[in-house]
Amino acid sequence: MNEIVDFATNNWWLIFPIGAVVGGWAGSIGKYNEKRRKDKIELARIKANAQTEQLKLTTTSADQLRRVLGQHDALTEKWFAYELDLATLIEYPLMADMREPLTLAFHRARVRADDLRPEPAAADVSTTSTSISPADFAEYRDAVGDYAAAFDAAEREARRRKQSGFSPVERDALDRARKLINVAADAGATPAERQAAYKRVRAELDGIIDVPQVAAAHLEQQIAGALERRPD
Repeated sequence: MNEIVDFATNNWWLIFPIGAVVGGWAGSIGKYNEKRRKDKIELARIKANAQTEQLKLTTTSADQLRRVLGQHDALTEKWFAYELDLATLIEYPLMADMREPLTLAFHRARVRADDLRPEPAAADVSTTSTSISPADFAEYRDAVGDYAAAFDAAEREARRRKQSGFSPVERDALDRARKLINVAADAGATPAERQAAYKRVRAELDGIIDVPQVAAAHLEQQIAGALERRPD
């Protein structure tokens, strides 16, 4: 102990540089601790913001989904005007002519939108949010938008061209098919006449336009309720 006291007494001048070093070291420690404290606060703020954004991303608005579903349904109704009415489809045959690029694009977009449509349980819009993920919703929304654009383009072209894109032979076949539809749907004709007319309609359209199954079934119901659906 006396040795330490003697050293301090004989080397008192070392107190000042050592004190400066210790003071600087203590100040650095204080600044480091303060920086760590601020970093922790900033990290907590970033995490809180990220959690808020994640909550927004994982909660798809029911109103948004309702609008997209409504748009999808409206497009389907417009297509049904052709798909259910074979006479209208014959008047604008490009809507079912898969040789036409615009028509092919429309049908591909329609199938994709139908495939991506959320299941009823996921598409429940009775609450403020839905169980569909944001990524799935965005993909479905974009698919419906593509469906709408493709349908409008195909319909404009079909109404502009009508039957002009078909050869004279094909146009004659379409005209005969239109007249035969009237016979097939005529309640005053005999069952045999109506069934024969229906068969001729299918024969006339074969290779020209693809008759949608829904349109064929609808026409069969018009011909006779008891007429059994037959394979092609």
